Amino acid sequence: MNATIIETVLFKLNDDVNDQAFSEAIKQSNKFVTSCKGFVARRLSCNNDGQWIEHIEWETMSNAKAAASKIGSDRNTQAFIGAINGDSVQMFHTQIKTALDAN
Repeated sequence: MNATIIETVLFKLNDDVNDQAFSEAIKQSNKFVTSCKGFVARRLSCNNDGQWIEHIEWETMSNAKAAASKIGSDRNTQAFIGAINGDSVQMFHTQIKTALDAN
């Protein structure tokens, strides 16, 4: 198994952002994320309190850091970034040590 990287971002949305608008922002931001070198997979989930969790899997840490350095300047991510309450953001990277797949 390759030791891929999981980028985890915890955040809440700004009060004036509804689910439909954010769903469209996610779709638009996927254009950027999927074009980045080393992208493997992306999942976003949300709990009942409005806490979002984004997991992006990257082939390497350098791929993850390169994407993070460009996300703010890409036109496809502007609505996504603008919807997020910046004070709520927590981000960290971890290395996969073991994985269990359904297959």
